[in-house]
Amino acid sequence: MSTPTWDEFAELALKRIAASGAEYGDIRIQDSHTEHIEGEDRRIASIRDIRDTGFGVRVLYHGAWGFAASSVLSLEEVPRVADLAVEIAKGSTSIALEKVRLAQEPVHRDRIVTPCRVDPFGMPLEKKTDLLMSVMDLLHRPAGVVRSRASLWARQDRKLFVSTEGSHLEFDLLAGQGECTATALHEGRFASRSFNTPHLRKGYELIEEADFMREASRVAEQAVKKVKAPLVEAGEYDLVLDPEHLSLTIHESCGHPSELDRALGYEANYAGTSFLTTEKLGTFRYGSQHVNLVADNTEPETLAATGYDDDGVSCQQWDVIRDGIFVGYCTNREVAPKIGATRSLGSNRADGWGSVPIVRIANIGLEPGSATVDQLIADVKHGIYIEGHGSYSIDQRRYNFQFGGDAFWLIENGKRTHMLRDVIYHGITPEFWNSCDGVANRSVRRRYGFITCGKGQPGQSGWMTHAASTARFRQVQVIRGAERS
Repeated sequence: MSTPTWDEFAELALKRIAASGAEYGDIRIQDSHTEHIEGEDRRIASIRDIRDTGFGVRVLYHGAWGFAASSVLSLEEVPRVADLAVEIAKGSTSIALEKVRLAQEPVHRDRIVTPCRVDPFGMPLEKKTDLLMSVMDLLHRPAGVVRSRASLWARQDRKLFVSTEGSHLEFDLLAGQGECTATALHEGRFASRSFNTPHLRKGYELIEEADFMREASRVAEQAVKKVKAPLVEAGEYDLVLDPEHLSLTIHESCGHPSELDRALGYEANYAGTSFLTTEKLGTFRYGSQHVNLVADNTEPETLAATGYDDDGVSCQQWDVIRDGIFVGYCTNREVAPKIGATRSLGSNRADGWGSVPIVRIANIGLEPGSATVDQLIADVKHGIYIEGHGSYSIDQRRYNFQFGGDAFWLIENGKRTHMLRDVIYHGITPEFWNSCDGVANRSVRRRYGFITCGKGQPGQSGWMTHAASTARFRQVQVIRGAERS
């Protein structure tokens, strides 16, 4: 007997859900293929090639959710798991504090495929390991570099979503990324400098388009300069922040607080709440007039641009901050009605077949301004230019924070001079964004993604992209971090 198709498995599950009297149900079947190659100190340290297949069934019964999942896709297991999801939903009705009401969504039937010019899984392994070895050789050339790391990552997700409402969605999604790091030693202390391609939904052409040889030489030289650089002097500085650095600042200080489930208290016992509570919607000044943060889950190649979310809602674009005013949340079909919205904005995602979809940060980006980077720097008398990601800390309401970075340069009288080390800036989210008085133009806009955004119980890793152009912030408090970085 031939193996049933995914569609046949889905039909079997949905028939069991419909027979139970549940008002809604869906099934997600997913097969994921991940390859991660890591090099360390001129050797290939690990090669991981992982396949993961399974399905999850979600049921809404009399206003309460039930969910069950399994890694066994068979004619016996699918109805068993569907029945278990129904049983859990029925049990949940007795403890639910309020009934779930889903926002309406049209029925969708579609197939979404990531455009790919070069298949990363079809690329010979030897070619990829040769690239990493060459990169690490370059990282070690400058005197003073004592450690090197380089890696390539790719993942393909094949997925089917089918709901009792009639939506039928097929996905063939791809993503990739590469990076390298040099660590230098001087007088007993270490400092590292990295180059990272963005995580993007592209094929291996993402790696081929990045000039790893040039970037490896650059970061190795800068690692040596960084470890020998003077310590920053604490005080007030104007900051000029590059797009990669801003991606993390946006993620933590705007992305998470704009998740509506957090604002409603759903994450209070784990990942915290949000200072952007619902009464602030449409009135609260989050930043200056230069600050326009737009959620766009439709931009090609970005991580959350999957066509549809795990509610079967089509991906959309909307304002989160417009002219400095907070105007929009990230929502799903469950929480959208709680603020009077008639439709979800499509931000419900799970990190795999065994996870329940939850509200996740959208692709939130800072809209470009009209200045050049040189113009932003030229108007700084005493400041610091910061590139890349570093350490960070932010409270449970995403209100008080501190951020580091990967590289720092002193700005004096409108010119970027020498490197600094151990720079940490801190502040309060709305005060910080209100200090923004300039954003560079679209020519320097860059997109950086995250695949390890933690949320939920059990914990899940969310994917999203944050685009930005370089931006300037006035009179920000800077402190000295630890001497080892």
